[in-house]
Amino acid sequence: MFAMQLFAQNGDSSITESVYASGKIYVVVACVLLILFGLLFFLFTIEKRLKKLEQKSSSKN
Repeated sequence: MFAMQLFAQNGDSSITESVYASGKIYVVVACVLLILFGLLFFLFTIEKRLKKLEQKSSSKN
């Protein structure tokens, strides 16, 4: 099974070549980075809200 994975990675597909050749790989990378940064921003805002709620609930008790 490991050999099959290595063999599958060695072949270049026409889609990969066309994406690199046309320069659209930068668009794909930009979209992936945008999604990752969006998720990180979302997680940090949720963490801030949770901290506020925890402080609010601990002050009541």
